[in-house]
Amino acid sequence: MTTVLRVPEELSARVPAERRGPDRDRDDVRLLVSRGTRVAHHGFRELPGLLRAGDLLVVNTSRTLAAALDGEIGHARVVVHFSTPGDDGRWAVELREPDGKGTTRARAGGPAGTEVLLPEGTRLVLEEPLSERGDRLWWARVSGPQGVLALLRAHGRPIRYAYTERDQPLSAYQTVFALPSADGCGSAEMPSAARPFTARMVAELVSRGVQFAPVTLHTGVASAEAHEPPYPERFVVPGTSARLVNAVRAGDGRVIAVGTTAVRALESAAGADGVVRARAGWTDLVVTPARGVRVVDGLLTGLHEPEASHLLMLEAVAGRAAVERGYEEALAGRYLWHEFGDVHLLLP
Repeated sequence: MTTVLRVPEELSARVPAERRGPDRDRDDVRLLVSRGTRVAHHGFRELPGLLRAGDLLVVNTSRTLAAALDGEIGHARVVVHFSTPGDDGRWAVELREPDGKGTTRARAGGPAGTEVLLPEGTRLVLEEPLSERGDRLWWARVSGPQGVLALLRAHGRPIRYAYTERDQPLSAYQTVFALPSADGCGSAEMPSAARPFTARMVAELVSRGVQFAPVTLHTGVASAEAHEPPYPERFVVPGTSARLVNAVRAGDGRVIAVGTTAVRALESAAGADGVVRARAGWTDLVVTPARGVRVVDGLLTGLHEPEASHLLMLEAVAGRAAVERGYEEALAGRYLWHEFGDVHLLLP
């Protein structure tokens, strides 16, 4: 992205909105609205007035895991980020160096056979890099008295990076749409675009004729400094949601994804004919301007770093000129970045 060169450090949202002062709630964030290159500034609580009856919000129901766990390699402390469970019992993991400010520095993975000692005598062994892109994420096998998910529930904490002020409870990383999955899995990092929604706002939107379609995509570790395209992730688009999306597209409503994860899931279930069908499994789809979008008309999302691959998805939805203009306004208006920050609504 050519216009945005650097996001000043002071524009990082350091704590959740509801912890920035008395009588605050998580919907006390700002909302930048782009319609092409026309930009308007709002509060998030104004969202119901910006949508219309018949619009459909597609939301990700994945729960966030306490996916960071302390460990040791020899006598050196490390933090393990558990990203994604594989189909063969292994987990994709990232090793990072603790520094008291979250886990800022990625640690070079490997070599194969590296052993990490985890709580309760659990051992994690790195087996092979996840892909040929590099050695940040590794497939690893865990052995011990209990499984990974139980270990995370007992000893894990939410992944956080140094731009945040302090650790927050896991509840701060759950959205109002988060639901437990049948297998206990979830997202390594919060699907944060939906974080500002409250039950009160959902009720108001429904009363105005805005509909909701749930999908699930379990997000892996993004890694604050890597800015890589997303790795394959598990997703589910239920048949009821697929039918609702198709019905809205056949009428006058707009399909608006809440978050890039919802775009990835929905577009992974859309055929070349633009029809969405029930699907579940793994998706390796990367949405770019060249590929385009087949289903999504608009997108509600957070503000992404200028190197982030997610910006290509925004350009696929709204066009490069709209994204660049929006980010110019976000910087000039001193909007806040990252998972506890402000949000951006891109409409046709």
